[in-house]
Amino acid sequence: MNFLSGMMRTCDTTGLPVCLNAQKFIRLNAVMAVVFLLVGAIMAILLALTRWPAVHLLDAEYYYRFLTLHGLNMLIFWIIFFEIAILYFTATSLLKCRLAAPRWAFASFALMLVGALMVNAIVFAGQADVLMTSYLPLLAHPIFYLGIILFAVGALIGVIVFFATIYIARRDKTYQGSMPLVTFGALAAAIIAVVALLHGAIAMVPTFLHSIGLVDQPDAGWYRLIWWGLGHQTQQINVCAMVACWYFLAHMTTGARPLNEAVCRGAFVLYILFINLASAHHLLVDPGVGAEWKIWNTSYAMYLAVLASMIHGFTVPASVEVAMRGKGYTRGLFGWLRAAPWSNPAFSAFLLSLVIFGFIGGITGVTLGTQQINIIAHNTLRIPGHFHATVVGGTSLAFMGLAYYVVPLIFQREYRFRTLAKIQPWLFAIGITLMSFGMSFAGSSGVPRRHWDTEFTGALLPAGFASDAYLWLGLVGIGGTLAFLGLLIFILNTVHAVFFGDKIIGRAMTPWHTPRSLVPTPEHAPAPAPQPLGARARAVAHRVPGTLVLVIVLLASFAVYYFANWKALSDVWHVR
Repeated sequence: MNFLSGMMRTCDTTGLPVCLNAQKFIRLNAVMAVVFLLVGAIMAILLALTRWPAVHLLDAEYYYRFLTLHGLNMLIFWIIFFEIAILYFTATSLLKCRLAAPRWAFASFALMLVGALMVNAIVFAGQADVLMTSYLPLLAHPIFYLGIILFAVGALIGVIVFFATIYIARRDKTYQGSMPLVTFGALAAAIIAVVALLHGAIAMVPTFLHSIGLVDQPDAGWYRLIWWGLGHQTQQINVCAMVACWYFLAHMTTGARPLNEAVCRGAFVLYILFINLASAHHLLVDPGVGAEWKIWNTSYAMYLAVLASMIHGFTVPASVEVAMRGKGYTRGLFGWLRAAPWSNPAFSAFLLSLVIFGFIGGITGVTLGTQQINIIAHNTLRIPGHFHATVVGGTSLAFMGLAYYVVPLIFQREYRFRTLAKIQPWLFAIGITLMSFGMSFAGSSGVPRRHWDTEFTGALLPAGFASDAYLWLGLVGIGGTLAFLGLLIFILNTVHAVFFGDKIIGRAMTPWHTPRSLVPTPEHAPAPAPQPLGARARAVAHRVPGTLVLVIVLLASFAVYYFANWKALSDVWHVR
């Protein structure tokens, strides 16, 4: 049946077409994503309270069991289920195309769900306390590896359905001109996903065969090398999807458009080409790989992937500034930012995601990717402090912002508790920022990365460091509690909206934000007329002065933090 005759509807809120087959699978994947998010969140608050010395909730057995569950549900199941939903959305609604192979889309969902349930069940049963990395020679029950394999195969099928849908859209000319930038970002995520899942198959299939006694144990050093081709790239799928969400939400909330799509597309290509090399920073303390390989990948090639993030980190807020100034909000450097739609939770979630990812996750990530600093910091709590800023404060917060449009668009329901929705991104962002700072500074005080016993940890620390460490671990507990409350508000509010929210069939969603009225000022001027590409590039510094100031602050913060770490190598860390 033709997509334009009976298999689609038009969203009254966004004006986007929605393929009914795609809608079904977007709903299924999004709902399961939120279910696994809840499981991971419950584990998270238990772990945060265990790390808090004043509470120290769990014993060693349950700490490592729940840490395994937390990592798998938050970093793998929640995010990849949601990303599959994003792939289907960007390939159908944005390209005005039908979903290719709905039966295969169902097979993808079924395999992912069965695999995730198998993994959760066997870990809850206490037969797979091997953490998310599952490093050999630690060995879990065969069901653990089989569940991960089934989930990965299901995700790979979902990615193939996405590719097939893009092919159909191109073949049938369902869209004009170049592929939309948001879909291009999703395509970059899908390409990285294929490479990551192939690494997973290479690592997990032999390990599964070993767990049932068919082959000898794979080499532990080989396993770590291949596993990080899965583990790190999985998180870079998140980065591409997160950035695609930024562009989508910037446009939906402010009407922003990228200043130069060619540059933005080039940045996504840099992710595809170089992000796998960045996984080497997880192996900088591993004696199984050579120093030349480590230095090349982390001190040179990785920075090309960092350049991609810096490009997006500039173009996204710059596009918002141009859009807001074009509407007349031109007073001063940051009048456009003050007048932005902060009462729209989708906007606040996306912009807070960008700030946390850039200022905390980005700065700490580049610093920790330096070999000499990494050797000191890698097995401390600084590493979780970094990736909680990137994956949780960055990716998860962006996905939450997207949900505030996905629910009206796909589920045709409206959020009823709108005040809670407006508060939620701020509460979650403040909590995850405090937790990330607490982890980072506790790690700087010498707190080990994975040890559950704070008293044992204190006995290991240099004189005078234990009291500082306990203070920062307390901040981890407080921040984790606030983040959990923000996450719980999001889950409960979203579940209520999906099942009990007011239907918006035949009408638009009630706007989240009432634009601030303009006060005429001497600077008030209409939006500039479109200019040729070269002239627009030359004029960009004059059009986005506020964004340029923010970028300078970011670079200055990075320089101070980076060189402070080098000072710490000689002045703070003591050899015992």
